[in-house]
Amino acid sequence: MKQRYILCLLITGALIYYGAPRMSIFADGLQGTFAISWLILASCVLAGNLAALLYTPKGMGKGKKLKSKPVRKLKSRSFG
Repeated sequence: MKQRYILCLLITGALIYYGAPRMSIFADGLQGTFAISWLILASCVLAGNLAALLYTPKGMGKGKKLKSKPVRKLKSRSFG
């Protein structure tokens, strides 16, 4: 799972590295609106993947389950 987050971070970083210099956020009209919204979306993707990478519980690995308390079986008694 961590590899996917790292891969998404690298791809998003590459898109920002190549795309940001070609966009003008100070342009008028639709071009400026697109540039601002694209940069906001890219920063949200970066922040989300970074947060997921940093705050993933350590016990959550591939095929691993968190240990819980064992459940006691209660015997049912019937008088009758």
